[in-house]
Amino acid sequence: MSMIKSQAEIVLMREAGRVVANTLERVKEAAAVGVSLKELDELAAATIAGAGATPAFLNYRPRWASVPFPGVICTSVNDAVVHGIPNDYQLRDGDLLSVDCGAFLDGWCGDAAVSFIVGTAHPDDQALIDATDAALARGIEAARIGNKMGDLGYAIGGAARRAGYGLLADHGGHGIGKTMHAEPHVPNDGRPGRGIKLTEGLVIAIEPMLILGGTDEYIHDGDEWTLRSSNGRRAAHSEHTVAITKDGPLILTLP
Repeated sequence: MSMIKSQAEIVLMREAGRVVANTLERVKEAAAVGVSLKELDELAAATIAGAGATPAFLNYRPRWASVPFPGVICTSVNDAVVHGIPNDYQLRDGDLLSVDCGAFLDGWCGDAAVSFIVGTAHPDDQALIDATDAALARGIEAARIGNKMGDLGYAIGGAARRAGYGLLADHGGHGIGKTMHAEPHVPNDGRPGRGIKLTEGLVIAIEPMLILGGTDEYIHDGDEWTLRSSNGRRAAHSEHTVAITKDGPLILTLP
């Protein structure tokens, strides 16, 4: 199966993942009140280039998009769930910022995302981020040989729904390797025991996207990329690229 990676290929993907992790770390450190999203994008571009890598998002144009993505990172603020375009918006105290980053190194891709509060955190927003991070951790824990994709989806979404959060409709994780988006689709909700069996060497991006207020629905911005919660409530996004190995899940997008 083309979805399956060898140990040597996973080692190469780990290096691509390290570039992504370091870029996200630098962007998070730089995100402060008054800093623009474009400035964060420029920092990400410099970090990726300095590592000898290339950005995966810049000029990316999937079949459904009428225009290519114009940024190096996705910067989604407050009710923007994913795919926010980095522009001249200057961060304000209390903003919830989700940053998604992808990079290619030596032909292999890494993809990860992190959400955090700029300045003063509202308790509901921090709880949302914590719940999203916890959903990601449950999904990673379920990424084991012999489990099925439905087990992984249920691990992500079951507890999140019971806690009253929505899960962005029509979106989830994906296979990853020589291309950023590949088979299989990785759902953020599911039924245990259903779906494809998880096998050694499968590498996937796991990415829960949770919304306050329990809605799954979204609306498109006029930029044709940014997806916002239909209820206007805040959202969070957390993601890692993970390899399924005989020793358990291996997170590839760590520093």
